[in-house]
Amino acid sequence: MTALAARRRHPLAGVVLVLLGLVVTGVLYALLAPGRASAADGQADDVAKGRALFVANCASCHGIDAAGRNNAPSLVGVGAASVDFQVGTGRMPLEATGPQAPQSQVRFTPEQISQLAAYVASLGPGPGVPSPEEVDPANGGDASRGAAIFRTNCAMCHNFAGKGGALTRGKYAPNLDGTTPTHIFEAMLTGPQSMPVFDDQTITPQDKRDIIAYLKTTEEQPTPGGFSLGFIGPVNEGLVAWVVGLAALIGCAVWLGAKSS
Repeated sequence: MTALAARRRHPLAGVVLVLLGLVVTGVLYALLAPGRASAADGQADDVAKGRALFVANCASCHGIDAAGRNNAPSLVGVGAASVDFQVGTGRMPLEATGPQAPQSQVRFTPEQISQLAAYVASLGPGPGVPSPEEVDPANGGDASRGAAIFRTNCAMCHNFAGKGGALTRGKYAPNLDGTTPTHIFEAMLTGPQSMPVFDDQTITPQDKRDIIAYLKTTEEQPTPGGFSLGFIGPVNEGLVAWVVGLAALIGCAVWLGAKSS
């Protein structure tokens, strides 16, 4: 028996091997997976910065814990998509009290909006901000199919061309012209103001892309049939036809009567 073989059977040899294996495993993990730790640190940093922005700009209405106070709702569980929509369209912070929050100038940078969204998302599970691929109408969006879905679910408030309309008690459905695909998608996903929530089970992501494709088509071709007449619909068109048509007929009758006399 050699001296080396004797040392291999030493009672502490197994413990030394286990410790050596743990050290090697830890070193390899630190070398091969630094990105994951960095991502977690970055997310925690966004949440911390988002909380600071929230306390400075939102807590006076929604409460220091975002649980809501007075007429301001709780933000626990609303998700990042709701924050991105409300803050990204200038509706929040609220410019003035009223039946609903009007769209206004955006007061935060995209980075700050992302930080606010990260903080609110950390309070409870909720809809996340959709990816650019999810909202891109060029990614398989069908404008003709979207028109049918929009007329069935949205036109009664937003008008068949998305130009908006009046609701009850001073509320209104806004004009959708110029609204980004991301904000249209988020509005359907979160249901802001008086709008119902159209989750992915009610209107699928593909249906949402089709609706966005239709709305963008109406922006590119704003008046394909001639004068828009406010896009109010057949009542407005019929009124114009009666007024203009009858006025023309009366004018012709008067002119013929004067000419014959």
